Amino acid sequence: MSTESQPQATGSVASQATLENVNPRRWKILGVLVVSLVVVILDNTVLNVALKTIQQDLNATQSELIWAINSYTLVFAALLFTWGALGDRFGRKRILIIGLTMFAAASALCAFASSPQQLIFFRGLMGIGAASVLPVTLAIITVIFPPQERGKAIGAWAAAVGGAVALGPIVGGILLEHPQWFSWLTGNDWGSVFFINVPIIIVGIIGIVAIVPETKNENYAKLDPIGLVLSIVGLLALVYGIQEAGWGELRTYLWIGLGVAILAGFLVFESRTTHPSLDLSLFKIRSFSVPLAGVSLAFAALQGSLLFLSFYYQLVRGWSPLQSGALTLPFAVGQVIAAPRSAKMVQKFGARKVIPTGVFLALIAMILIATLKVDAPIWYLILLGFLFGFGLGNTIAPSTTRMTLATPPSRSGSGSAVQNTVRQVAAALGVAIISSIVATVYASNLTPILDKSPLPDQLKNVATDSIGSTFGIADKIDQSGQAPPGSGDLLRQAGIDSFLPALHTAAWIAAALLVVAFLIFVTMLPAKAEAVAWAGSHPGPDANKGPIVAGEGETDAAHQVHVVDEVGDGLSYVQDAPLEAASESATDPA
Repeated sequence: MSTESQPQATGSVASQATLENVNPRRWKILGVLVVSLVVVILDNTVLNVALKTIQQDLNATQSELIWAINSYTLVFAALLFTWGALGDRFGRKRILIIGLTMFAAASALCAFASSPQQLIFFRGLMGIGAASVLPVTLAIITVIFPPQERGKAIGAWAAAVGGAVALGPIVGGILLEHPQWFSWLTGNDWGSVFFINVPIIIVGIIGIVAIVPETKNENYAKLDPIGLVLSIVGLLALVYGIQEAGWGELRTYLWIGLGVAILAGFLVFESRTTHPSLDLSLFKIRSFSVPLAGVSLAFAALQGSLLFLSFYYQLVRGWSPLQSGALTLPFAVGQVIAAPRSAKMVQKFGARKVIPTGVFLALIAMILIATLKVDAPIWYLILLGFLFGFGLGNTIAPSTTRMTLATPPSRSGSGSAVQNTVRQVAAALGVAIISSIVATVYASNLTPILDKSPLPDQLKNVATDSIGSTFGIADKIDQSGQAPPGSGDLLRQAGIDSFLPALHTAAWIAAALLVVAFLIFVTMLPAKAEAVAWAGSHPGPDANKGPIVAGEGETDAAHQVHVVDEVGDGLSYVQDAPLEAASESATDPA
């Protein structure tokens, strides 16, 4: 493809990297964005460690506990796309600051929750603010980093997730072991795990105001309110149906069906409107759709199974929240080592080799969980955590890089939001399905044992709800002093014996999801990357071929991607690589 007709200022991306098109403070900006990302991840990992304490303090049922998690993920998943699209329209920096401010205020409210219902509601408010962070930070990275640096930047972005995964449980464990630090203010022993968000957010907002540049789509014609409303309502209905997960109840399928129908209407509307929020041609690009499918399956496996590891650590093994939190360090170390280095691995071997290898390592870790014993040695737990983190570090970062390369910078907000939305829906589906299966297996294992005990039927029903409820009943038996000595210990042991098979079932289901993800990456991921020219350049005349996105004055994503060999320094010359659409038309006899 000749470049002589292109303006001298556009050149290759490599030449742009030496000109004024590159923000000289981009790595400092990345550090500030990472702070914003960490606070979202930190909150979820801290909460996992605090689940047992919250359940006992608020007398929450297993369903209420799940909804304390799901109320957050419900609105989080439903609003990701909207926040991303609003960032493209009104400015990504502005939307990020608004979202973080809302998140901080809702975090403070959570700390004072006095009932499960209040906690569920305030967690939902937190999800509204948090939904702005993932798509907007990733969108800003897409805009300020040229393609050859984007893999390294996203590797650091993903490594921050791993660091937060380790930092959250440890910080949470310290705070829970010293409740007197904040209990005088909150009136409970766990409110500090939410207060910890506030100072981090303050630091993050100061940094954002100071150095993060404002970016938005300057060609954005007008807002797409109908599309945004359809996406919110459809996602709310879908995720609500999934999270309720009463698989034997008609209303579950009605909610899921309603959500799918509305989202289908959203896609039809977006394909016909003159000012769509979502560029549907993204899904035609295999470097976008294939990693999206594979990573979503990995997220479903991860969220659906690891939720129950905290109960294994704290209840089955009897470790403190801090000790349990420390066992997340191997996972974080693996991810922190792998994610930043994944870009160099891709540059050397190609994503088609690196990503499946990462999924395979995560699969090995899941098999180790599926064969976990009640007295598993510490080295075994360290190994499975490290393998899982190292595997995901080589999966998520390069997959995300492939997707951002295929996304036009002007659409980076909505494009990154699509990634995160699909992953969050998959994670919610994984948690709902696997947790319902775990609950069924646990109850079926424990019920025959309880039928032989003198416990009242009401207590039996509560005890079969979850292993946390079983241990709670055992504690009450011990405190009553009316049962024979050792009755509480017998009930706890019955709970442990019933829980391990349920945990193993969850892990085998997750392992099956990872096998499917592995096959998708191996058989369907393109050997070469499909990349859009960086925002610092002006597409050449060939980029104007193909259908125009009405109201935007630009070609759709599928007609902007260049076929680039990511091995070596191919990503330094995206603009000079052939357009995929042009290559296809040249080989098409029609």
